Amino acid sequence: MRAAILLVLVGCAEPVICDDAPPTTWDNFGAGFITENCQSCHASTSSNRYDAPVDVLFDGEDDLWEHSADILNVATGDRPIMPPRGGVSEADRERLEILLQCSQ
Repeated sequence: MRAAILLVLVGCAEPVICDDAPPTTWDNFGAGFITENCQSCHASTSSNRYDAPVDVLFDGEDDLWEHSADILNVATGDRPIMPPRGGVSEADRERLEILLQCSQ
């Protein structure tokens, strides 16, 4: 269910306007994003988790939604800290925010 306007600010970023956001789902964005940027440290099958917390796993869509507030805090906004190696484009961070804010 999509919200008409989301008034939550993440850091100092502009509010996400869900009605104007591109359709963003687990299938068309989230699964690939998590696989590419998170699972090397946060998958239960990862051979080296690089000190990622043992209770923060991203093996599937349910895990994304379980940790959505934390993901918003560390991977979006003006000063994202995850992934620590960087490499995520601003456009992909914005789509992640759209997914987490507008898709539930």
